[in-house]
Amino acid sequence: MVLSATPIIYGLIFVAVLLLVEGIYLLVFGKSISLNSRVNRRLEMLDKGARREEVLEQLRKEAHQHMGVKSIPLYSLLAKKAQKANIAFSPEALVGIMALLCLVAFLGLSIGTQASLPVRIVMAVAMGVGGVYFWINGKANKRIKLAEEQLPDAVELMVRSLRVGHPFASAVQAVAREIADPLGTEFGIIADEAAYGRNVVDSLRDLAERLEMQDLRFLAVAVSIQQTSGGNLAEVLEGLSKVIRSRFRLFRRVKAITAEPKWSGMFLSGFPLAVLLVIQVVAPDYYDNVKDTPAFIPMALVVAALLGANVIFMKIMTTIRV
Repeated sequence: MVLSATPIIYGLIFVAVLLLVEGIYLLVFGKSISLNSRVNRRLEMLDKGARREEVLEQLRKEAHQHMGVKSIPLYSLLAKKAQKANIAFSPEALVGIMALLCLVAFLGLSIGTQASLPVRIVMAVAMGVGGVYFWINGKANKRIKLAEEQLPDAVELMVRSLRVGHPFASAVQAVAREIADPLGTEFGIIADEAAYGRNVVDSLRDLAERLEMQDLRFLAVAVSIQQTSGGNLAEVLEGLSKVIRSRFRLFRRVKAITAEPKWSGMFLSGFPLAVLLVIQVVAPDYYDNVKDTPAFIPMALVVAALLGANVIFMKIMTTIRV
């Protein structure tokens, strides 16, 4: 039995691409850019001696820079996810990193495999661009999930601040001081913008649209109504906090109920690919007798299309929005 190491080499090169882009990100912006720090990034920048207006300018630039540049080739696919993930790299730097990763992947494929030049070029581009997209998608999902978990605590903190007599701007500043990233820095931007004269409601709406969080939209609407019509904002926000927590509990319950179908869908979608990988490792010459026939490529494309349709159908069947 002849074993082929080519699929394993492809997988290792892809993992190396992911580790390289993460390493570059941490090297350029430091550990504070990660979401695991207890102190949010804005406070750390202020503690290092940066002026408040400089910090605000940099954070606002990072928050809005990706949606303004969609004309760059290949970058339009990443812009929305990069905005949600709040990637600090500029669009030009991100495209440059894609090119660097494509080059690294091409060198790895040239050293570790005997694939032809066109195959190496296609696989290198797929690994470089796909690796960056996979990395950004993971960052975006993690950031949105953390923001959703932090929002009820942030709203409750604002409620306590309002009940002891503080104005809403001070309540927002309390969230910016006490809550970790991502909401800590985001509310810090809102607090700084309010200090320089921008309407807090406009800042909240901007944040809600950037993160595409329905609960943040509710918060912006509640504050807007209170500013125009009056009323007890603390009671309104307390009710909103309870609604958010109830929605979050419902979401987790739905997630638990749909866990088995989702894993079944993932297994059914990934099993054919796993079998193909095992065949390529255990018996690399398994398709030698048929791969040169005229029907091989068309049938392979049909199988790939069916597998793609299966993945999409399974995703639709197991996704329930709350």
